[in-house]
Parts: sequence; C-alpha cells; structure tokens
Amino acid sequence: MTTLGPTASTAGRTDTAHAGASPSLAEARALAADYNLIPLRETFIDDCQTPVSAFLKLRGSEPSFLLESADQGRVGRYSFIGFRPRKVLRWSLGDPGDPYELAAAELKAVRAAPLPELPPFAGGAVGLFAYDLVRTVEPLAPPNPDPVGLPDLALMLTDALVAFDHLKHTVTVIANVYAEDDLDASYGRARDTIAEVRWRLAGPVPRPPRPPAADRVVAPLAPNMTREQFEANVARIIAYIRAGDAYQVVPSQRWSGPVPVEAFSIYRGLRAVNPSPYMYFLDFGDFEIAGASPEPLITVAGRRVSTRPIAGTRPRGSSAEEDRRIAEELLADPKERAEHVMLVDLGRNDLGRVCAYGTVRVESFMAVENYSHVMHIVSSVVGELREGVGSLDALRSVLPAGTLSGAPKVRAMQIIDELEPVKRGGYGGAIGYASYTGDLDTCIHIRTVVIKNGIGHVQAGGGTVADAKPELEYRESEAKAQAVLQAIELAARQPEWP
Repeated sequence: MTTLGPTASTAGRTDTAHAGASPSLAEARALAADYNLIPLRETFIDDCQTPVSAFLKLRGSEPSFLLESADQGRVGRYSFIGFRPRKVLRWSLGDPGDPYELAAAELKAVRAAPLPELPPFAGGAVGLFAYDLVRTVEPLAPPNPDPVGLPDLALMLTDALVAFDHLKHTVTVIANVYAEDDLDASYGRARDTIAEVRWRLAGPVPRPPRPPAADRVVAPLAPNMTREQFEANVARIIAYIRAGDAYQVVPSQRWSGPVPVEAFSIYRGLRAVNPSPYMYFLDFGDFEIAGASPEPLITVAGRRVSTRPIAGTRPRGSSAEEDRRIAEELLADPKERAEHVMLVDLGRNDLGRVCAYGTVRVESFMAVENYSHVMHIVSSVVGELREGVGSLDALRSVLPAGTLSGAPKVRAMQIIDELEPVKRGGYGGAIGYASYTGDLDTCIHIRTVVIKNGIGHVQAGGGTVADAKPELEYRESEAKAQAVLQAIELAARQPEWP
C-alpha cells in the first residue's frame, strides 16, 4: 500500500497537529457503543487547492477516484477524492451471488455514525454498475462477445476521503475509525492518515513522465460499424417498431483505438471541453474510466428518490439567438416530444416498482438544458421509497435507463442484442456512489471513455422511434461522441499539463 508521505513526516507530531480533528477520542469511544464506523474529519480553508491538483498529489498505485460537477456553466458545490480503498468489490456475469445483494451486504455491515457537518457523501461504495447487470434481473440471453473485458460491477469501498466544498472554500479530510478493531489504535491511524493527507496537499503537484510529442499522435478511433451498417440497424428498428415489437429502441456504435496519453490527462481535457453535472475519473488499476455525463440515472436522499429522463437532442448553435431558435424547434418536433413523453412514462413505471403508492409524480417536464456540444430536453420524476426498499433496490429497478435501452425495455434490449456486435459493458450503465448512510447518486455512463491496455473505447447512440430518419440518427450518435473524442485529441496536443 502506497504511503502518502514519509513516516518521519508524522512521527514527531504532537496532538496540536490534530487539534482540528473531530470527534475526539473520548467522543469516538462513546459513539462506538452504537456504531462500528466513526468518520474522523478535519476541515480547513484552502482556496488555492483544486480537486485536480489534490488528486494528482494523493493518487498512488492503488485504485482511486475523483468526482466533480458543473451545472449550466456553474461549478457544483462538492467534489470528492477517494484513494487507498479498504476493499474493491468486483463481480462479472457468471460469478456466484447476486451483485446488488453483495454490494448491499458490504454497505449494511457498516453502521456509520451520522455526525454533523459532514459533506453529503462521507464514505461508501464508488464505481461502475454496468449495463449488463440487467441480465441478472430480466429474461435476456447471454451477452454478445466482450472485447474490452470489464467487470459488470466494480466498486471501491472508501477508507480515506477528501471533500471540497466550493461554496465555503473548505477541504474536509475524512479517515475511518473502526470500532470493531482496537478503537484507540484505529483512531490513531485515522489521525495519522489525516496528517499525511495534509502533508501531501501542502506539497508540489507531481509531474508524471510524458511521452514526446511524436509519440502522442492519436489516430482517429475506429467505429465498430460503418455508417451504412448503423443506418441499416436504424431501419431495422423502425421496421420492428412498425410491426408492434417496440415503441422505441436506442442503438449505439463504439469507437476504439490506441490512446498514447495518460488517462487522467484525457479526463482533464474532457472537463475542459464538456463540463457536466457528473464528471468522474475512476482508476481501478487494470482499467480507467473518464467521463462527463449530463444525465443522472437515479438519486436517493433519505426516502426520496428521483430520476431525470433526458431525451431529445440537437447540436448547439453558434450564438445565444441560434440556441433559442434551435431549442424552440426541438420542443416543437413531434418525434422528439413523443420520444421524451414515452421515456418519462417509463421512468414513472420504473420508480413505481419501488415507491410507495401514490408518491410518484413528474416534478418538472420538458425543459431544455444546454451542454458544451448539444442541448437536451429534460424532465424530473420523483417518488418516496417503500418501507424495506433500499437505494440499491431502487437502482436495480431502473438500470439501464430507458433513455439508453428503449420501451418496452426488455424487447428493446433484445433488439439491441441482435443488432450490436459486442457486449455494451459500461456504456448505458451507471457511475456513482452508494453511501454507508443509505443515500445514492448515480449518472448514466455516457460521454465517457474506458481505457484498458492502452486502448480507448467511446460509445454513443440515440433513441429511434417510428418516424426516425436513419441519417439523422447516425449524425446524433456522432455528435454525442464528439466531446470525448475531442478531449482525447486535446490531451495529446497539450504540450504539458501545468
């Protein structure tokens, strides 16, 4: 396990070095009567540090993550960095057990003390819930060939966490105290972890070795089907829809190729060209995921659960006036409206499976939101979870989103399996966290690159309904992939990241 700083950096510290840590040892002993995990935290003002610089200082050879957010051009309030997880949970189709139950068991084993002044996420499981987890829920055939080879579930169970509050310009360092161990010794280790993190954050940003420019030339990533094949798939879907098999299906294509740049540099490029409500970098060691997704899948806060269907897309205009004109045309398009209404209804049905009767409602309907390269129609559906239903049960009920599969969902996914040549893997699944306290926040795995063995994989698609035009569906899939492909090129061209 990588050490965050030299042992000597903390060996001679006195208790005054930890004066800001809370709760105290005496308070932790009292909390241990009811809880088996006590988050020890220290909060300090640091308006010079950024999540990117902090991540570069803290990441080591172990799995790590960075979660950020930007909404409508504004930086989200919180960013989270995790490193040195206490455990990494992986599960693939064919492995024993139920993946949701395995993850839920890990979280339920933790009784975290609900201390005041903690950030909204203070620890839990962070990572990937792949599209193909649906095969554990619905009657689908085995998946298509899988050239990438990702696990279907990959979660880091946090031990140390750094949270940025961009409103208050504070940084909170959290290290877990385990009451079932020798509590005093565990408390001491947590204090040392906080001190080590502060020592590392005070140091310089490391500069990893960078290949010479001649070795950073990125050839265009190659699609796994021709334009003619993609448009033929759309035509086939239209025939299925007109025959009554489905109302909507979401076909996709994948671009793959060597990426001779460090994966985190691609993430930095992506957050520059496509700031989004959900931005994430996950390093699992043998693969990395960098994404900037506009679309939440499901959020659980207490008993309240929400999902925000996004369906209906146009490229951004070159001016505010052109954006307004395009948005008006988008909202007036019968095909886009029909597709969106259908997916709002599907979201209501998905939440209805886990929510108390009569609590599911549409909170907002058909608003247009602008992103770096495209604009979307967005609605919000909310409800209250039934008693006995947990956040991972709610995730199971909606994964994958109708906006990435279609309606009715099972038949749409069967058609996708027929037409797409490879297993989807992460694409169309979920990225996010499930906290030790029962909350959950996930987005849809789109606008994302997966990097494994030096090969990058980007996937994009769009919803097809009865009156869709194959050539326009192809253009939409290209437009949705553009931000990620541009970020890869930017990372390669950048002379040197500061």
